[in-house]
Amino acid sequence: MNARIYQIQKNAMQSGKALTHKWVLDYAPAQAKTPDPLTGWAGSGDTQQQLKLSFPSQEAAIAYAQKQGIAYTVIPTPPKTLKLQAYADNFR
Repeated sequence: MNARIYQIQKNAMQSGKALTHKWVLDYAPAQAKTPDPLTGWAGSGDTQQQLKLSFPSQEAAIAYAQKQGIAYTVIPTPPKTLKLQAYADNFR
């Protein structure tokens, strides 16, 4: 049972920074998804894949994983870059 700990990134359709301060612990898939013979929908018997836990900080998520005996991998947050540009640059 492996888990990933990462910080939620801002969606491309989102202008604000709501919910980007939270850290998430979710489980890596234990088995591959297979198509259902009747409907054709992809699914598996792995119920932990449906679980996402959110924490206020990275330390809280790591403490939870260590307390529960879960092997985890911390995915670092990529640096945020700002592209400063003037409106006049559109006409050059």
